[in-house]
Amino acid sequence: MATSLRRFFSVSTHGVFLKKRPGFFSSSRSLCVCSDQSTESVTVNVSPETSSGGNADKGFLRWRNGGGMYHSSAVIDSSVLVEFGAVVHEKAKLGPEVRIGSNTVVGPSVEIGPSTKIGYSVSVSNCSIGDLCVIHNGVCIGQDGFGFYVDEHGNMVKKPQTLNVKIGKRVEIGANTCIDRGSWRDTVIGDDTKIDNLVQIGHNVIIGKCCLFCGQVGIAGSAEIGDYVTLGGRVAVRDHVSIVSKVRLAANSCVTKNITEPGDFGGFPAVPIHQWRRQIVEAQISSKRNP
Repeated sequence: MATSLRRFFSVSTHGVFLKKRPGFFSSSRSLCVCSDQSTESVTVNVSPETSSGGNADKGFLRWRNGGGMYHSSAVIDSSVLVEFGAVVHEKAKLGPEVRIGSNTVVGPSVEIGPSTKIGYSVSVSNCSIGDLCVIHNGVCIGQDGFGFYVDEHGNMVKKPQTLNVKIGKRVEIGANTCIDRGSWRDTVIGDDTKIDNLVQIGHNVIIGKCCLFCGQVGIAGSAEIGDYVTLGGRVAVRDHVSIVSKVRLAANSCVTKNITEPGDFGGFPAVPIHQWRRQIVEAQISSKRNP
């Protein structure tokens, strides 16, 4: 029987019949396969595709290098790799040697600079990303920020979130970090800044160059952080505060007001490091006196 099937599937296609089935879309066909012993009928649904393997009806095509999908209006350098399952939407611009991992979505009008590498299951929208960046798995960039107010009728109303995220050159962003788009100004990440996993950066935040943020840092909306700032794990920064350049914050600290002088800080609320250490010693002494 196997020999007979091979004969029927030869170039001459003897024994194979293709016909349209009533009530189906024009792209659906019935495939009948005849053998010496039996006849089987299989329905195969085939989407209308271009010669490149894309869906012409929606303007999406199959990218030849990696097998991902891209919109016909996107501007993509020939050296770009778009892996299978990734999607590049309309008017996006991808520079030379960019790498897009599987299941990643590049939103409309996003710009990605040369040699940037984006991992798996990343979402980038309403943003521009500079050269030589590394965006790890699960990162979300450019979604709406968390902005609401209560109107005169007591209803919770969403504030418009219509601006973008601008990421500089040589920035590295760890897995599952989220960076919100701006509402009254763009959210900005400066050149050479390195961000660990699970960091939240709110809308309108401005971060300078060469900063270092450890895991689970949270920066509330409209904060402004200078250059060469280091935030230890789980540091929290309140909304609308500013931190001058060359500040280091100990893990679990919380910034509740502006920091105007360089140096080391710690505690909740964050104070200069020597003051924080004195507070810890005093608390330990007090607990021993009053067990």
